[in-house]
Amino acid sequence: MQVAWITGAGKGIGEVIAREFAKKNIVVALSARTQTDIDRVAQQIRAAGGQALPIVCDVTDPQAIENAVLRIQADYGPITILVNNAGISGSHKFLGHDDALWHRILDTNLNSVYYVTKAVAPMMVAANWGRIINIASISSKVGAKYLAAYTASKHGVLGLTRALAMEFVSNNITVNAICPAYVDTPMTDNTIVNMTSRTKMSETDARGYLGKLSPQNRLITSQEVAHVALMLLDDNARGITGQAINVDGGMVMF
Repeated sequence: MQVAWITGAGKGIGEVIAREFAKKNIVVALSARTQTDIDRVAQQIRAAGGQALPIVCDVTDPQAIENAVLRIQADYGPITILVNNAGISGSHKFLGHDDALWHRILDTNLNSVYYVTKAVAPMMVAANWGRIINIASISSKVGAKYLAAYTASKHGVLGLTRALAMEFVSNNITVNAICPAYVDTPMTDNTIVNMTSRTKMSETDARGYLGKLSPQNRLITSQEVAHVALMLLDDNARGITGQAINVDGGMVMF
């Protein structure tokens, strides 16, 4: 039995990945900060015949992470699949950048990946098998104005992905990053709200602007990201490690 922990699983990409994993008879532990979100997802997975364990967890808190790991192990056994999906966004000009925003984004997007992976990796090493999937961003490869903190955090995730891929290669553990462009999720909805509040754009225009950043002239779907995550679980994907796989409609070609 494979046991997966998916962080940030109460909505968006994490929710869809959890649903798709459960369809493959993978036990899914869902974590987020909001109990109602993960309870809703867990209930729907169970109604469809899957197994799901909702756990409230602040992934910037090492003690909360330790408690979550103990709970998952007690209920289902060792974690063999980890999806580090929890993340936030935020924009600000670098001149006068808010320090609190910087630390909040780095803590949530990068430090959490370090803490959670550090807590889970020993189980995978003991099992001599594992899959670690980090949901990064095309911002892990390119920069953009007003996104210094977000870009720095995602570049860090990619660097950590590559380092761990090399460190765990002899343990049959693959470590990869998925790098989406703007995805049609609540996070992107928040980005659109920020755009409309700071400009004269309507919500429709702001959404269209983000879609046009892709050569395919659209937002990516969570289902597309989940498809890549599922592919990385397959034994035939064991040769894929240390990679950053773009899901961006051709926006970034490296």
